[in-house]
Amino acid sequence: MADRKGRALVRRFRRECPDAVVALCGCQAQVMAEGEARGLGVDLLVGNRRKARLPELLARRLAQGKGGGGVELCRGDGESDPWDPLELGRPMRHTRAFLKVQDGCDHGCAYCIVPSVRGRPLSRPPEEVWAEARRVVASGCAEVVITGVHLGLYGRDGACSLGELVRRLGEIEGLRRIRFGSLEPFALSEGLLEELRSVAAFCPHLHIPLQSGDDGVLRRMRRGYVASDFSRQVEALRRAFGDEVHVSTDLLVGFPGETEEAFRRTLDLVTQLGLGRLHVFPYSPRPGTAAALWTDRPSREEARRRCREADALGKELLGRYAARFVGQEVDLLVEEGSEEAVQGLSPHFLRVRGEGPGDPGSLMTVRVRGEDRGVLWGDRG
Repeated sequence: MADRKGRALVRRFRRECPDAVVALCGCQAQVMAEGEARGLGVDLLVGNRRKARLPELLARRLAQGKGGGGVELCRGDGESDPWDPLELGRPMRHTRAFLKVQDGCDHGCAYCIVPSVRGRPLSRPPEEVWAEARRVVASGCAEVVITGVHLGLYGRDGACSLGELVRRLGEIEGLRRIRFGSLEPFALSEGLLEELRSVAAFCPHLHIPLQSGDDGVLRRMRRGYVASDFSRQVEALRRAFGDEVHVSTDLLVGFPGETEEAFRRTLDLVTQLGLGRLHVFPYSPRPGTAAALWTDRPSREEARRRCREADALGKELLGRYAARFVGQEVDLLVEEGSEEAVQGLSPHFLRVRGEGPGDPGSLMTVRVRGEDRGVLWGDRG
């Protein structure tokens, strides 16, 4: 789906701006054949871990003028490439900045092309992470989200541990909130949870991808755990952060071998565990992966039906989770504010709307009066 959208965008850009320089970056650029790029009208193919060179490449291509020499390739092998030195001086959003600290994966899930296009796991030097965090905080940003392709592998190649990285981030004056983008269940450990719990700025929300609640499907996916392992990790999270910690997850629906009974086990598991937000995706075969060769997947219509059902359950679960905060006071980091109303996120990653006034980037307390489809609303506490 993403590949098709990417190609469609390139065709549209070329059609609307025939004299423009078109650069394609990232995973699709890493694997696209030069002939296909030429047919799409692409001028530059810039692969993973080479994106920091984009300004230089664009400047050179623009200086050459129209028809400046076919498709230019700038992509490594992912194995010998160093960290791509992309840095954020000022976040696009005033309240929240995304800091990428890790790239690459070698886990080898059966459906995932990432190990082939992202290369070996690589950790960003911690000094660079802390320095970038200080810059974005100085620009007025109060929250950072730590991201990576497989964040749990941070530090495996000799950098400091993920827990130590977060602990040092928590010492930055003015940084009110720290979140993770996503963390694989097999990356959680009691030691990491203990370190995270000791950091006052670390938010009580973790996104832990489940993908399926059926052991047979999980084994075919090559996820490296079964449903009971995931359940124990959720229990460990609640021991560390309390029962109100928000655990959200991903579900990959319609994978080869997923029967109706297997799908039911997935819905039963997320319900029993009392998870919050569900991100539901239909399985789509990726050429070059093991699963792409398997033909025993549900029909497209059946997969769509299951996605709709899982989405509906996700809305219900999120509403149930959010409802526990009705009557409580929650902290709101204002993203949008006016004289009449404000909205933003709670530490538990719930959308909150309150009576104004409030300035973006400020913290305020909201007394929650109600919940509507997972969104809390109330007035100043």
